[in-house]
Amino acid sequence: MYHAKFQIWVGRLQQVFPVTHRYKCSATKAILSDPAIPTLDVAYITDPRNTHKIDKLIQSRKGKGDIHLVQKLWKEYNEETIEKMKSKKYEKFMLEACKIPNQAHSVLDSYGIEPKIVKFINDKRKFDFQPRDFADLCQKCDLLKTEFLGFLAGHKSYILKDSLAELEQALIQRTCDELLKKGFSLISVPDFLPSHVIEGCGMDIKAERGQVYTLDPSLHGDLCLSGTSEMAIAGFLSNQVLNVDELPLKLAAVSRCYRAEISSSFDERGIYRVHQFTKVEMFGVTKNDISQSEALLQEFVDIQSELSASYGIHCQLLDMPLHELGAPAYRKFDIEAWMPGRNMFGEISSSSNCTDFQARRLNIKYESGEDTYFCHTVNGTACAVPRMLIALLETFQNRYADTINIPEVLWPYMNYQKLLTPPVFPLKMRYIKSW
Repeated sequence: MYHAKFQIWVGRLQQVFPVTHRYKCSATKAILSDPAIPTLDVAYITDPRNTHKIDKLIQSRKGKGDIHLVQKLWKEYNEETIEKMKSKKYEKFMLEACKIPNQAHSVLDSYGIEPKIVKFINDKRKFDFQPRDFADLCQKCDLLKTEFLGFLAGHKSYILKDSLAELEQALIQRTCDELLKKGFSLISVPDFLPSHVIEGCGMDIKAERGQVYTLDPSLHGDLCLSGTSEMAIAGFLSNQVLNVDELPLKLAAVSRCYRAEISSSFDERGIYRVHQFTKVEMFGVTKNDISQSEALLQEFVDIQSELSASYGIHCQLLDMPLHELGAPAYRKFDIEAWMPGRNMFGEISSSSNCTDFQARRLNIKYESGEDTYFCHTVNGTACAVPRMLIALLETFQNRYADTINIPEVLWPYMNYQKLLTPPVFPLKMRYIKSW
């Protein structure tokens, strides 16, 4: 009966999703070539003793999922005697059960709606003049273009110019160098992903105001633009059995990230919230042991703190409350950088321990002895370029000259250039109407 249930689920997935080739890495072996079959903790979800706890988690996480409906469907499935109807009821149960969020760390129950400030990083710079914001600085130095780009890339697009584009590459290269020193392996991943991978990571692609760009299925099949390389790395590991001796596995990727985010907030103008940007992402896999995944989460947070500290920007490390976790996270830490031109903190990085939430949905396992177990997954931002640029330029601007100091740790990656300056021969363009 158990096998029959999942054959039904496989059959449905094969109709919806195209079969994808799975690549083998040295530490893994593929166990299926089809999209992963979610294997949820059904005993936990359907136990009436957990109903109140799960319902509280759902309400604290913006109402995603309905545990009462899930348990009702489970009861109907078990009471059904006709095999054909039983399979349909099981399918409905699984679709709703996949919406239930992950469990959360018990310490978060006491936080309420406000994050806990864990620590501050670096002192806040004191200015003897009114600091300008990023957009004004870039305009004076002719380093950024955000206007008249609707014809090229649509709303919330931008072009980094000259030394600002060089600074972007310097941040990426230094971040990758630091991660390699800390035992990460670099991986280059695709930007197009099937929807089941994105959903397996905990994103809802069908939400009314979702963040996922989907391609026209009539032309391109079931493909979406990736919002972060976390998704592609998780998809790469999907349907794999890892060697326990290779854990914890630490991977890093540089990718473009695409997000259909909407914001009319004045504080989020410019490149603070955009539809596409470059990011260096960390992704880790551990054994099914909360102490190990929590230790890896702490390692990711320490790396983020060290990188932020090395640039000299003032930051605060936050332990995030339940309503900020999203569906997959068991615990989440954010780092916010002080942006003096905006007179506000802005998030520059985030790290989450997803325990076995993603692994159960994408079938990521490890082998120990003769048994296999679902892994824990951890992810974290190593460098989100646009907001890091905002924090750097607003922090290290100069009063009189149209120049901005570059942090010393980035000098080797900028050919030892110490200042961002206007280009010697600026590119001047005049837009004309096409007839």
